[in-house]
Amino acid sequence: MVYGFIGVMVLAPLIRAHLGGPGLSVLAASVILGVMILPTVISISVDAILAVPRSYREGSLALGATTWQTVRMVTVPAARSGIIASVILAMGRAVGETMAVIMVAGNAVRIPHSALDSVRTLTANIALEMGYATGMHRQALFATGVVLFLMIMALNTAAGAAIRRRRERR
Repeated sequence: MVYGFIGVMVLAPLIRAHLGGPGLSVLAASVILGVMILPTVISISVDAILAVPRSYREGSLALGATTWQTVRMVTVPAARSGIIASVILAMGRAVGETMAVIMVAGNAVRIPHSALDSVRTLTANIALEMGYATGMHRQALFATGVVLFLMIMALNTAAGAAIRRRRERR
């Protein structure tokens, strides 16, 4: 809610003044979602990097690698699964985020043709219309929920496959 308020009061006027359009747009929603998921990615990635045994770094440095080479060739690859997990969790959070997106996306029920157009996300559509939906309309909203569920499942399946492929290469 706070992110949405900041988006409406600060980001949307900046976009409107400098790039045009209504300001409440796909671009505003993307920036707000990026800011919202960044702490999740950073905190889990930092934990994964700190979980890499110190002996890995010390061994790399002892063999003559620079600090940057150690980070790039030893630390990050050893923490890769945790970093991937952080991105997956953050993407799941972004897909499910509703309130901030409702506030900054503009809520136009149409297909956007540019990043400056207003849009309504699937989660926002469910949240806004479920209160008065009956019959086929309600069934369509539940079908929308199933689509979101399938998207999350596909994301998790792809991530699992990527992790399995990396393990098989080793």
